[in-house]
Amino acid sequence: MLSLAHLTPPMQAEPRDLRFVKRLYRMRAFGLTIGSFCVGAVLYTNGAAPLVWALLAAEVLVWPHAAYLVACGSRDPRRAELRNLQVDSALGGMWIALMHFNLVPSVVLVVMLAIDKVNVGGPALLARTFVWQIVACLAAAVLTGFAFQPETTMFETLAALPLLIGYPLAICGAMHAIMRHAHRHNRELLAQNRVDAPTGLLNRAHWQASVAHELRRYERAGQVATLMMIDIDEFKSINDRYGHTAGDEVIRAVAATVRDSTRDIDICGRYGGDEFGVVLVNTSAACARLVGERVRSRVAALRFAHMPALRCSTSIGMAEVNRQLTDVRAWMKLADIALYRAKARGRNRVVAVSPTDAIAALASAAKAQCA
Repeated sequence: MLSLAHLTPPMQAEPRDLRFVKRLYRMRAFGLTIGSFCVGAVLYTNGAAPLVWALLAAEVLVWPHAAYLVACGSRDPRRAELRNLQVDSALGGMWIALMHFNLVPSVVLVVMLAIDKVNVGGPALLARTFVWQIVACLAAAVLTGFAFQPETTMFETLAALPLLIGYPLAICGAMHAIMRHAHRHNRELLAQNRVDAPTGLLNRAHWQASVAHELRRYERAGQVATLMMIDIDEFKSINDRYGHTAGDEVIRAVAATVRDSTRDIDICGRYGGDEFGVVLVNTSAACARLVGERVRSRVAALRFAHMPALRCSTSIGMAEVNRQLTDVRAWMKLADIALYRAKARGRNRVVAVSPTDAIAALASAAKAQCA
């Protein structure tokens, strides 16, 4: 007679299909229960035979459970549910004839069943199931002698209200739940695409986009920021001596140290391999140096229980944003220059490129590149 279904994404995996079946089981039972008031009122008015009442009771009490068991036992639960929906439409058509085409209840059944099918499979499913509905209606009409009593009493109209009101509200609730689930799933996918899985920091692409955003914010509002590039010293020798598994552990430990040593508003990312980048928001180079020293000292203090001899350090280069920067690459180049200076001076240290020598540093880098 009536089922409540809702839009579900195509090509679902089997567990999702089974969850879909379970949702339909609950909603079908709900729809049949409130729909029985609508049909029962007309049967009562028409003085229906006991057999008709038995059919109504069987549909309400037996059909939802039978449909659920059939779908769960099928190799393709979703396809089985589509067949169940065809049966729902056929039963709806049968009840229209058994109600002698009583206008208001019949229209309510047709409309609610149509909404149901459009939500599940769109116009194609609606057209297919509507054929079943018409065939079942005609067959039942033949058996009952084409009784035609379209008049609807106030009692029958009131009895149709639970279905007329409850069904659309249930549809809205189901759709809202799906939208929330899809929104949460999309957020999770977005987060996965933004994050470097081994470290939990932003990946290179999204970190660079954040650097560009901070540069535009400076150009627009003069908001100071400092870019810090961090490199693990002699990381290749760590891999060579202790193995790549140990190297991965060092990378995770350094990433955690960088994250714990900065604020929530600072933008931490893995630039690649053993190199990390941080945008220290609302922070001058002088203050950023304190942050850099905190990161450097904490990394130097790291200890690994199963590798007691392992020590690691970092070289850190930083550059404060300034008006001489033409784009993100120039800003990152300045920080890289500072990083190279830190390594050239013996590693395990923090070096900043001051705004006063920014032009000279960039010019020197450009000449070296041309040479």
